[in-house]
Amino acid sequence: MNIKINSSLRLVPIEIRKDKKHYIVENKISSEFYEMPEICIDAINLINHGKILAEIECQLKDKYPKEDVNLVDFALQLQDLHLIEVIDGINVVREEKKKEQLGFLWLSPRIGKFFFNKFSYYLYGTLFILNIVLLLTHSYLFPHYKDLFLFDYMALNIPAWIVITFLTVFIHEFGHVLAIRAKNLPTKLGAGHRLFVVVLETDMSSVWKLPLKERNVLFLAGLCFDTVILSIALLSQLIAGDGSEIFLGIMNIIVLDTFIRMIYQLCIYMKTDFYYVLENVSGCYNLMENAQRLIRRKLPLLKFNEVEDEVFDGERKTVFIYSIFYLIGVGLTVSLYVFFYIPQLLFAWKKVLPGFSYGAGSISFWDAFFSLFK
Repeated sequence: MNIKINSSLRLVPIEIRKDKKHYIVENKISSEFYEMPEICIDAINLINHGKILAEIECQLKDKYPKEDVNLVDFALQLQDLHLIEVIDGINVVREEKKKEQLGFLWLSPRIGKFFFNKFSYYLYGTLFILNIVLLLTHSYLFPHYKDLFLFDYMALNIPAWIVITFLTVFIHEFGHVLAIRAKNLPTKLGAGHRLFVVVLETDMSSVWKLPLKERNVLFLAGLCFDTVILSIALLSQLIAGDGSEIFLGIMNIIVLDTFIRMIYQLCIYMKTDFYYVLENVSGCYNLMENAQRLIRRKLPLLKFNEVEDEVFDGERKTVFIYSIFYLIGVGLTVSLYVFFYIPQLLFAWKKVLPGFSYGAGSISFWDAFFSLFK
C-alpha cells in the first residue's frame, strides 16, 4: 500500500524508553528493539495523535530547521520495520513474524537476586583482585600451555578438555541467565561462535527493557562467575599442595580454560561481553562498524570502498578509543595463539607422532591414530 504525504498512520503497540543519547523503541508484538533519535520519537508521537504526515513534517521542520525532514521516507522505514498497523484506515497486510519464545521463566527471580545483589558485587570484585594477587605472587599457579595434558594419552586428554570446557562455559552462561532472571526477564541459551570455536550464548535481547545503568551487570554476569571458578581452582591448588595429581591436573585445566576465556573478553573485535559494556557505557551502539571504518582510513594499505562518514562529532572520541581497544584485542588474540594454542598443537603433535612407530598392537599407536582423527 502506497504511503502519501497526506496519509495518516496507526502504529503497532510500541514502548519508548529514553537511552543515554537516543531512544529505544520496542515492538511489543515481535519484541524487537530499535534505536531512534529524538526527531523520530517526536514524529512517532505525532503519528500516534492522529496527525497526517504533511502536518507532522511542517511541525518538525519548524522544530528542527537544520534537519532534512521527509515524513514519507520515514514512514516507509517504519513500514520496513513492521511498525505500521494501519494506513489511511486500511489494515496493513504483512507477513507476521512469529514472536520468539524465551524461556527460564520457571527460574525464580529470587534465585537470581541471591547471586546478583549489592553484596555479591563486592564479593565478585574482591575475588577478582584476589585472583590477580595469587597469579602474580605464586608463579606456579599461572596457567601454562602444558596444563592441558592431564594424561599420558591424547585420546584421554581431548575428551577431558571438552568436558571441562563445556562445564565452565555453561556456568559462565548460566551466570547471564541468573542475572537476567534477577530482573524478572526471560532469556534462552543457544549456540554461537567465536572465530572458529562453537560456544554457548545467552539471549540478551530483553536487557533493552532495563534502564541503561542496570544493563552492565547482566553483560558482566558471566565474567563474575568466571571469577568465582578461577578463585576456587587457584585456592584448591594452594590448599591441596602435593595432593592428588589428577585433582591438581583438573584444577590446572580449569585455570587455563577460565584464564583464556577471561582474556578473550578483552578481544572486543568479536563483540564479547566487554564489548557490549563499552557500547552501553558510551551509548554508541555501532562502535565496531565505526571503528573498522576508522582503522581502514588509518591503514591506507587496506583496500576498502569509501563510504559516507556516519560518525557523529560527539562520538569521534569514543570511536577512536574503541579502535585502540580493538587493535589491543587483535594483539591479545595473536598472543594467545603464540603462547598457548600453537605450543599446545606442537606439543600434542610431538606427543602422539612417535606412537605410529610402535605398530598396531601398541596403545600408543591407537592413541596417535584416534587423536589425529578427533
